[in-house]
This record gives sequence, C-alpha cells and structure tokens, in this order.
Amino acid sequence: MLEQLLIFTRGGLILWTCKEIKDALRGSPIDTLIRSCLLEERSGSSSFNYDAPGASYTLRWTFHNDLGLVFVAVYQRILHLLYVDELLAMVKKEFSQVYDPKRTVYDEFGETFKQLRIEAEARAEDLRKSKQSGKPVGNGAKQVQGLKAGGGQSGDAGFSKGKGGGGLASDGGDGEGDWRKLENGYANGNHVGVKDSKVNVVVKGKENSGSNNGAFDVSKLQKLRKGGKKTDVAANKAPKGDTKKKITKQNRVWDDKPSETKLDFTDPTDAKGDGVVHDADVVHGESMMDVEEVISSDDESEAEEDEEVSKDKTDNKKKGWFSSMFQSIAGKANLERADLEPALKALKDRLMTKNVAEEIAEKLCESVSASLEGKKLASFTRISSTVQTAMEEALVRILTPRRSIDILRDVHAAKEQHRPYVIVFVGVNGVGKSTNLAKVAYWLLQHKVDVMMAACDTFRSGAVEQLRTHARRLQIPIFEKGYEKDPAVVAKEAIEEATRNGSDVVLVDTAGRMQDNEPLMRALSKLVYLNNPDLVLFVGEALVGNDAVDQLSKFNQKLADLSTSPTPRLIDGILLTKFDTIDDKVGAALSMVYVSGAPVMFVGCGQSYTDLKKLNVKSIVKTLLK
Repeated sequence: MLEQLLIFTRGGLILWTCKEIKDALRGSPIDTLIRSCLLEERSGSSSFNYDAPGASYTLRWTFHNDLGLVFVAVYQRILHLLYVDELLAMVKKEFSQVYDPKRTVYDEFGETFKQLRIEAEARAEDLRKSKQSGKPVGNGAKQVQGLKAGGGQSGDAGFSKGKGGGGLASDGGDGEGDWRKLENGYANGNHVGVKDSKVNVVVKGKENSGSNNGAFDVSKLQKLRKGGKKTDVAANKAPKGDTKKKITKQNRVWDDKPSETKLDFTDPTDAKGDGVVHDADVVHGESMMDVEEVISSDDESEAEEDEEVSKDKTDNKKKGWFSSMFQSIAGKANLERADLEPALKALKDRLMTKNVAEEIAEKLCESVSASLEGKKLASFTRISSTVQTAMEEALVRILTPRRSIDILRDVHAAKEQHRPYVIVFVGVNGVGKSTNLAKVAYWLLQHKVDVMMAACDTFRSGAVEQLRTHARRLQIPIFEKGYEKDPAVVAKEAIEEATRNGSDVVLVDTAGRMQDNEPLMRALSKLVYLNNPDLVLFVGEALVGNDAVDQLSKFNQKLADLSTSPTPRLIDGILLTKFDTIDDKVGAALSMVYVSGAPVMFVGCGQSYTDLKKLNVKSIVKTLLK
C-alpha cells in the first residue's frame, strides 16, 4: 500500500499531496530525503531507505527539471510495490500539463491521481499473473535433444536452424538462435565443444549418440604428459659449468668496538625532564588558519578559456561544427541522457585522474544527469558548459559544511558552562595525528585559549615522549599515565584534571589503528562513549585516494556498531594531512566528505606548527574540474 505521494518544488513548496491516506508518516522521511540525498548530490539512485522507530519506508522519486518539480512516493519497505515507478512517471506527465507557476493549490488533481493509481495497479497485477502463468524460457533436456536430433554426425545441421534460418554468425547467418542454444547448454550443466565446425554434446559425462569424431583420446594425453616431464627434466638440468661458478656468501665480520659517531643529539637537560625551554625551541609566526587564501582571477579566466577551447573541439568532433554551432544558437528543446553522456564521461574521467574514487565519481555524474535530464538548454549555451556548471554547483554543495562548526565559538560556550572543550583525534597508523594535534594547539594558543594535551596513545612505543616534546616546545601542560593503560580512563582523568586547573580545551591523542582492527576499534568506541567529546576529528592522508573511502566509512560503521548508546557518536570533522604533497590530486577531500557528510575542518600543508589552514572550497572545485 502506498503511504504517501507528494509533489513539491525544488524550493520546498508543497503543491499537492495524496489526501486519501489518513495515517501520518512516522518520523520525517521527506526531510531526511531532502537533507541526505537531494542536497548531497545522491539523487541519481532514485531510491532511499528510511528507518524510524516502528517504521521502515522506501522512498522513490523523479524530477521534472524543466519545471523544477520533485515527485516523491513513500511506501512500506516490506511491500516491494512494482507499480511505483510507472505511477510516478504517469503522475509526472499529467501534472506537468496542468502546472502553473502562479498556482499553489491543485485540489482537482486528486481525481486524476485516483485513475492513474488504478491503472498502474492493474498493469502491475496483469504483469504478475503473466509471470506466474508463463512457461520458463528454455529447457535444458529439450535443448540437448534438439542438438542431438539436428546434429547427426557432422553437428552442423543442429546450428543451421537459428533465427532467420542462418547458421553460426561466422558461417554467414546472424547466429542469434545458435548462441542462445549454447547459453542454454551451459546453463543446464551441459558442455558444448566446438572444434572445426564439429559439435559434440556431453551430458553427465556421456557422449552423444552421434559420431565420435573430434573426441579426445586419453592415451594421447598420457603420452603428452610423459613427454612433457622428460623435456621439463632435461630443461631443468643446469650445465656443469654453472655449478663451478657458484658464489659463496662471505662471512660477516663483527666489530665489538663502540661506534664513534654520536646518534643521540638530544640535550641531556631535556632528557631529565626539567622543563627547560630554549630560545631555538620556541615557535614564532602566525598560523595559516587565520590567513585567507586568495585565488587569482587571471588564473581562473585562463583555465576557463582553455577549458572552453577543449570543450569546443570535443563537441565539434562529436557532432560536427555546423550542428554544434546551430544547437548552441537555437537552443535545444529538452536535454536527453544521450546528449549528456559524452560530457559526463569526460567529467568522470577527469575526476578519477584527480584521485576521486570511481564509485563516487560515477554517483556524482548520475546525480548531475538526473538534475539536467529534461531541462531546456538555453540559447548560445553548449551542453558541455551546462554540465560543467551543474557539476561545479554540486561539488560546492558537497564540500560546503551542512552545519557550521566554529571551534573558537564553541570553546567560549563551553567555558561559560565551566567545563573544558574536548577534541579527540582518531585515524589509522602513521597519518600524523600527534603532529597535527600540536598544530591545532598552536592555533588555539594564538587565540588566547588555554590548552592541555592528553597522551591517550598508550599502545605505540614513543607516543608519550613525542607528545611530551610537542608540549615542551609549545609550553603547555600534558596529562600522561604512561603505557599499557586504558586510554578511555586516561582521557576521563585528563578531562577532570583540566576542569580543576581551568583549562579551556583538552586535545586527546589516540593510538593509530587500522579500520579492521576489532580490539582497538572497540577501545576507541569505549573512549568516545565514556567521555562524550565535543568534537571527534578523523585524521586522514590526502595521499590515499580511494582508500580514504574505506577508512572513513569503516571507522563510522565501527563506532556505530560497537557503541552501547542508542545514539552513537560518529565522525564530526576531518583533518587532512600532507596536503602539500599531492599537487592537483585533491580528490581524497571530496571522497571523504561525500562518504561521511563531515566537513574538512583543517588541512595540514607543511612540517611546522604554522602549517595548518582551512579548506578553500572554491580552490578545490577549480582544481577538480581543471
């Protein structure tokens, strides 16, 4: 049973809804659809599953891009209604004929919808009955008997009765019926061998009643094996001269004398932990987080001109100069999928060369195609330019945060509540969590925020000493309990210590862990659940590309599955490291944001404490489409 059908504009104005359905929908499936699919460029799939307490819905939709309308149908997921897609197409066709942009009420459309619904249900019922009463296509036994009867001794007659009376495609016929016989033979466990136009059908290990021409002799196989063994043995024998030239390994000479070179260059006073800070260790300079990145307009215009020239060449090759120019001047009635495919394929290839995951690039192109299909092309506008503009808008919407996360504002709000603001850094091994934690600490210090570090990486050797060095250089306190301790308990004690000392922010460093490591992921879930941090930052490399999708999605999945809370905490933001080493391969940022919906809050772009900046969305989009 259909739960709901709505028609609304892209601006959110509801024009018509089915009034036959009296029961209200549980939860907010329509709002979730708009927020999670339509605004996040996931509309290419045209299907969405919504789960709410006591209800489970499937939502299907279609667009009328020329009029800017959205048609959404909601039904219980367990029902699997077959007529929904056809009903949406019929409603779309009928409503587009009566739509007037100046009107907001369409009460008379209810009668039309009743007729369309009855017609769609009747068609689905007829289709279901025809499938139940219809005979299965192709019978394995009959196919084999037909091959036997027509095959004879030569086996050619059995293939001369294909569609249109032709033989195999190689013999001058179309071969369509013949390949169907071959497929049926394989599907029913029968092996059909073709050699020199002779066909031998073997059923359950027994040969057919025809001639044995072309049958394989087992004795020949044994002779070949014996001959092969002899040749292999002869070939494997090495010449006698080679054995004399065998190189023997030299004995290792051990030297017990101590090495004269000094490997430890640390200051002895620092090793004692007296907290002495030298002038060379003090960091100076402004963090790049507070510097606005400016994109040169000249570079943009040159890139766009080069892009237009390449697009013109591609369009001229595809359609010819005259047809392409005429279409751009006169405009096109409505864009079709076939018109969009060449430009979308070029965009997909371009995104993949910039390190965007193939699956995400394909979904983006499908979403852009769904938003442009049926839309009227304006005059003096090329299809490639239209697709490019739509993709650029889609990328900006994806990379722009759905909710504003202002850390400095949230820090002051937590300070008014007399509690510290807690940030937990998580991620896989070796991505630079501790180093970038120190960069964030340095940025907070420049804004007069009291920071304390919590060394909760009690697993990796040297992790506490590394964080202790950063704390000494930045002259901020650090809370540590050594190794082989429960990181969740260490973090809890660190937050309590920060509350007593009046620290504004606690930066929690955690151990690096692979996304498939069950014990460490369980420990991380416990740390997040026990301490309920204000921000969970996933630290990922900009180098990984497609692997970023797997890392981030599995981190989110593990945090959700292993949490004991009904509303588990997931990744809130992303910190991308080593961003200065990837040139124009910036696709990892898009992949990670598309998978998780979490924004990229920090970008590491160097080795000093000042090398931390914000993600410039316009710059990333230009680079992806360059």
